Amino acid sequence: MSDEITRAEICCVAVAECFRGDGEILANPIGTIPMIGGRLARATWEPDLMMTDGEASLIANSLAVVPEADRDYETWNPYRRMFDVVWGGRRHVMMGATQVDRYGNQNIAGIGGTPDRPRTQLLGFRGAPGNTINNTTSYWVPGQSAKVFVESVDIVTGIGWDRAAELGPTASRFFEVRRVVSNLAVFDFETPDHRMRLRSTHPGVTVDDVVAATGFELVIDADVPTSRLPTPAELRLLDEVIDPSGTRYGEVPDPV
Repeated sequence: MSDEITRAEICCVAVAECFRGDGEILANPIGTIPMIGGRLARATWEPDLMMTDGEASLIANSLAVVPEADRDYETWNPYRRMFDVVWGGRRHVMMGATQVDRYGNQNIAGIGGTPDRPRTQLLGFRGAPGNTINNTTSYWVPGQSAKVFVESVDIVTGIGWDRAAELGPTASRFFEVRRVVSNLAVFDFETPDHRMRLRSTHPGVTVDDVVAATGFELVIDADVPTSRLPTPAELRLLDEVIDPSGTRYGEVPDPV
């Protein structure tokens, strides 16, 4: 990796690539790196993306986190209207995942114990069931390990490809778990049985590093490419327009 380009910037570009080809839909990235990556996609190859302010409006700003007084409002987007978008499938949400398995089943509700009495209580189901059944979904994992990439999630909050197939075409007509981006690599489900595939490793990360941080068997092609570097124009956007305060470095520090 060059001295000028950090792991955080690699991750921002990898997240932005998740939205390539989406066109005029609602992009709903949740979290620091996802929000930066979503804004980067809209500022470059996906100008028709609609972006939320994280609350109740759609805004045109490129800055990742926009103070309320500085927001360039495009339209009001109250909670009830968001359900119209969710049910219609015109949305790509990027969520976090405390656990994720080989088919993209996600857990953000609880660890250990039983579903009604987990050993560790997390966020809960939130909107994950409706998100995954009705909208394109990707995941961001800032700290990949075998405790996150697990053989079987403790609680299914967002459904994966195997469960979507079991539900049938009516329930899964808008279903697509597209990518998982971590601090180590990018993964997709572009395999015959939709098992997770190692799509690329970030610069400085080996396939063995990724395997050691994964609790199940990945689909690994004979030649695994390296995640692409940001272009000079993308770096300028990150530094000067989208994340001038450098919040990305707090979530993904460069490896020592």
